[in-house]
Amino acid sequence: MDLHSLKIFQTVARLGSISKAARELQYAQSNITMKIQQLESDLQTTLFYRHNRGTVLTTKGSLLLSYTEKIFDLIEETKHVMMDEQTPKGSLMIGSMETTAAVRLPVLFSKYHRHFPEVDLTLKTGSTEQSIQGILQYELDGAFVSGPIHHPDLIEKEVFEEELVIITDNVHPSIASIKDIQTRTLLVFHKGCAYRERFEQWLHIEKMIPYKIMEFGTIDGIIGCVAAGLGISMLPSSVVENHVQAGTVKQHSLPNSYGKVKTMFIYRKENYLPIALLKFIEMLSE
Repeated sequence: MDLHSLKIFQTVARLGSISKAARELQYAQSNITMKIQQLESDLQTTLFYRHNRGTVLTTKGSLLLSYTEKIFDLIEETKHVMMDEQTPKGSLMIGSMETTAAVRLPVLFSKYHRHFPEVDLTLKTGSTEQSIQGILQYELDGAFVSGPIHHPDLIEKEVFEEELVIITDNVHPSIASIKDIQTRTLLVFHKGCAYRERFEQWLHIEKMIPYKIMEFGTIDGIIGCVAAGLGISMLPSSVVENHVQAGTVKQHSLPNSYGKVKTMFIYRKENYLPIALLKFIEMLSE
């Protein structure tokens, strides 16, 4: 078993086809087949089920794939360690919830860029669940998520505490209890949003079924439709503060058990962290 064979195995597993792997790697299909057979012989196990449409990993094949990905991740990490210098440079991919990106990150990102202009800093917004998966799959270096997370492979650091509020159009009467909103449409982000989950959890505990749910992909879309009277939403007060002051929407307090939520910065639990990420984490602590 060598790295070359593992790379071929990984490619076949990813594409689900020996012929597709041969085209991508620019090898003869017979060579790919021979390498897979040799690997199966060395390991004394079957790695793929073959069928007319391609290949499917066996249980042992899936296990080998997980180890193969760890091996190649470790090789990449070793390269970064050898090349890393004290001056941060290269790429840094940060994930974030849409709300945090809109309100909390512009000043932080601007400061980081001024201090470390050679770092190619990129922001990718998504739900908490998407960011967690992005870090575990090495697509993100770190992310701002709603916490706590308590994942064995991740380190989490509390960075903000947000106050959640209900927002309505500016002519909506005060909300004394959850029954005052039971006939209103909920305007929320897509599944996986921590604030949406908190909203739905509150309704579930109060034994209320939402009248109607409409999903949006942006903060501006939600706030604009709330202001127009289409429905109500639950968002951090920091996100809607300017809109409340401008009189376009009205905010209503939540019970303490639902009104506070922590924003965490998470990253992989590894022995080595790139200097660009270390400096970013240090800046969060300032």
